[in-house]
Amino acid sequence: MASWTRLGDWWQAELAGDDSYEEIVTPLLLEVMRPEPGHTYLDLGCGDGRVMESVVAAGGIAIGLELVPELASLAGRHGPVVVGRLPNLHSIKTGSVDGALMVLVLEHLKETDALFAEVARVVRTGGMFALVINHPTWTAPESTPITDEDGEVLWRPGGYFESGGSSEVRAGEHTVTFFHRTVADLLNAAADAGWALEKVVERPHHELVDQVGIPRLMACRWSLIP
Repeated sequence: MASWTRLGDWWQAELAGDDSYEEIVTPLLLEVMRPEPGHTYLDLGCGDGRVMESVVAAGGIAIGLELVPELASLAGRHGPVVVGRLPNLHSIKTGSVDGALMVLVLEHLKETDALFAEVARVVRTGGMFALVINHPTWTAPESTPITDEDGEVLWRPGGYFESGGSSEVRAGEHTVTFFHRTVADLLNAAADAGWALEKVVERPHHELVDQVGIPRLMACRWSLIP
């Protein structure tokens, strides 16, 4: 598995000409996040800052955290960016932001409990955390859409209950690991860290009309319990 520090160019190439962020990913985030003007939000794994840009456009103040220095430099156009590795947020002061967001990053992290705890530390009491992930049905080992002899697209669930399992996908010359956890594991980890669930949204693939019955993305919003 390649380190993400060596995948910055691949990641940018993957998104070049891909309208999925503009058409579904960022709107889904904003739907559950509801950024408030003047509030400060920490974008965890901010990439090149495209989501930070949308938060700023909505009136918020964006701070980024990114592992890849080249991407952090690009994201700096939209706000200050810290170079660091999740789930470590030691460079962020306790209770210093109004909220946090994470888009298509959690599935690449093994330490879910530590992440929710660290985010709870840096977000003020009553603040929020918004998350967009590939739906856990997609990250389960061996899960995949299949087409039967009549052309109907079905879903093979794979090892959905194999929490902690992973599957790899091709990333140019490298592979990227997706760490799987069930919806229950995800929600329980957040609750254990003091997060109260406010909203959950599920979406199918935005382009594949034959997969409208299969969830592809999942978004959640939590508030930090006083």
